[in-house]
Amino acid sequence: MTVQALAGMLKTVFLEVQEYFRLSWSAVRKIFSRPFYYREFAIQMDKLGVGSLFIIILTGTFTGMVMALQFLAQLKPFAATSYVGGMVAVTMIKELGPVLSSLMVAGRVGSAITAELGTMVVTEQVDAMQVEGTDIVKRLVTPRLKAILVSLPLLTVVTDAVSLLGGYAMAAGYGIKPLMYINSLTQFMFFIDYAEGLVKPLIFGFIIAMMGCYTGLNTRGGAAGVGEAAKRTVVLSSVLILIMDFFIAKVFVTIR
Repeated sequence: MTVQALAGMLKTVFLEVQEYFRLSWSAVRKIFSRPFYYREFAIQMDKLGVGSLFIIILTGTFTGMVMALQFLAQLKPFAATSYVGGMVAVTMIKELGPVLSSLMVAGRVGSAITAELGTMVVTEQVDAMQVEGTDIVKRLVTPRLKAILVSLPLLTVVTDAVSLLGGYAMAAGYGIKPLMYINSLTQFMFFIDYAEGLVKPLIFGFIIAMMGCYTGLNTRGGAAGVGEAAKRTVVLSSVLILIMDFFIAKVFVTIR
């Protein structure tokens, strides 16, 4: 690869990053200005939030069961199975709950946002809206961003709750009583741990929404371009979620 080709590639990457942050700033700024498009917000909440509930419950339940099963197998030789509830809670609420919920939503919702907006772009619906004087960011991006910022933390809470129930379903087979299971939660979990479990989905939701909207609004190449854009959204969102998870965890470990 020549120096000129490398420079051109880096220039393209930095330009896309700049445009992504410009769209993000515009969307955040317009959350607090009229019109608020309440109907569109409610539609997106149903599609992005309620529509993801089944896969979130399924993911949380079986992940909690698997984690409890593994912890029980490791703790049994030390007669410490009473701590399984706290260990499942720490693992799910701080890490796996937010990350798995966000990855599931990125795969289901991020690709859907990109496909929807990308189809509107290639069929020139977005151009028609702009000719009518509609603010594209306000009309198409902001309602989706607000819907994910509200729904993803709630979905994460559901994931955490069902994972703890799934964990107890496994622990009950080892003779763990409900009160013993609940008491172990308070021994391992602190307020800052719950805060970390809620801050992460907010940031991950922002990444998913803005990546989906940015990629969708910049779709080119017809139907094939829509498919490529949806795939790109899922890959980039998933990678950014895993990267940001490390930095957020680092911050919370530092301030403990």
